[in-house]
Amino acid sequence: MDASQRITALETVPTDSTVLFRVTNGADGPQEAILVATESGADEPELACWLNYCQHLTHIKIDKGSGAPMRDGELVCANHGAYFDADSGECTHGPCEGAYLSALEITVADGDVYLTDDEYTYLGVGPIDDGDELTSTSNVEF
Repeated sequence: MDASQRITALETVPTDSTVLFRVTNGADGPQEAILVATESGADEPELACWLNYCQHLTHIKIDKGSGAPMRDGELVCANHGAYFDADSGECTHGPCEGAYLSALEITVADGDVYLTDDEYTYLGVGPIDDGDELTSTSNVEF
């Protein structure tokens, strides 16, 4: 595995929230992605990885920096109440029902999680630092 593409240790991925990190595909600049545990296996959880935006309005983040809320194996967009199946990325309820989150390829090896998507390069853990500490996460515009 390419050490520069290591996201985190498998043991740090929560089963009731997400891990937020940054990626780039070169063309669009930095983007955020999330790791989510989809099922608890006998030894370790299965994981999925999605770009961190709601399909209803793509400027709305699912994980706003402190982990995305989850209910019964689904990611919840707190802005509009959309539910996304953590395993498939399909919106099962809400204004974008039937749409899918954008997936990124990952691999677990030797207890670590790696970004293995040829389209993206790993940049680091945490949100994009845009320097604007007054940015609202609300969808209400004035």
